[in-house]
Amino acid sequence: MRLDTVVVAGAVTLLVIWLAWQTVPPDPVAPERLRVENLMSGETQEFRRVTGPIPLSFPEDHAQHPSYQNEWWYFTGNLETPAGERLGFQYTLFRFATSPGQPMDSAWQTEAMWMAHLALSDGRQQRFFQAERFARGSLGLAGADPDRWWLRDWQVALGSEDWQLEADAGDFALDLSLTPIRPIVLQGDNGYSRKGPDPGNASRYYSITRLATTGNIRIGDEVLSVQGLSWLDREWGSSQLSEEQAGWDWFAIQLEDGRDLMLAGLRNKDGSDSEWSYGLLVEEDGRSVYLTNQDYVAEVERRWTDSKGDRWPVEWQISVPSADLSIRARAVFDNQHWRQSVDYWEGMIDILDQASGEPIGRGYLELSGYGE
Repeated sequence: MRLDTVVVAGAVTLLVIWLAWQTVPPDPVAPERLRVENLMSGETQEFRRVTGPIPLSFPEDHAQHPSYQNEWWYFTGNLETPAGERLGFQYTLFRFATSPGQPMDSAWQTEAMWMAHLALSDGRQQRFFQAERFARGSLGLAGADPDRWWLRDWQVALGSEDWQLEADAGDFALDLSLTPIRPIVLQGDNGYSRKGPDPGNASRYYSITRLATTGNIRIGDEVLSVQGLSWLDREWGSSQLSEEQAGWDWFAIQLEDGRDLMLAGLRNKDGSDSEWSYGLLVEEDGRSVYLTNQDYVAEVERRWTDSKGDRWPVEWQISVPSADLSIRARAVFDNQHWRQSVDYWEGMIDILDQASGEPIGRGYLELSGYGE
């Protein structure tokens, strides 16, 4: 699940104006702070909506879908050095459409704006590095084909067996090889992930819940060899969240027993949990079971307060009775907070057995809708 709801009309207008004169430049600060929730809602009359399941095809559906309002390509991962030092990463490419697949009269025109987020969680010294870029969807500055996703020189390229992720933010950089060791799983009803009561409150959504990951991470002048597990989420749609929803709590959990668990706890503006919350349990053999909001319980145990006074839930108790799971999800360190054009929390978590307190897995947590 990714980011807090697409396109506040005013913010989009400002971004489009800004991107209209951007070409290749150094990246300035984005012109206006966005809310993640607003990246998944808005006026959609001209865009296609996701209203039911349809067959997906690969690798074709790895590419962009211009007739929908927004989409993203989302990697997260827990890695470690040969000495066992913890590092986590996030790389996300977002597409926000400004017109639904209309033909362009000029190479300078664009039907979409693109944003990429790159983050590194350094568990050794509890440091969080972050960088973002923007580009127009013209002149080859950004795009997504079946075998390549890019924004300028940040890119993911699909080879015969793996993805190569290369992104250099100056003070840190990633050069990783990600090899799927689980098949693609379709979230929701065969990839139709419903998130609200109205037609179109849904997305196409698929995941690869385990990718064996190796490569190098650079922090300053230090280059670290790393290995571990990553997770890919892929979604597209138009106006996915309803007007009553304010954000979500998203968990991507990889357990030592071979199972993987995704939970998307949607929240309403009045603070209540949405009945449209959902999840997916993936077995070691790749079989998956859809979870409704009645199939699991996620309760906040502890919150971290940022410098603005916003309180982010960074420790949780989670139970999935049908899977005999009772776990604690806990941030590896608290300050994994995005502070750029979008305000959200995204970081690596430890998974502990609720009864014994023993570590039984790792994961990633995304929190949206809590910030100013």
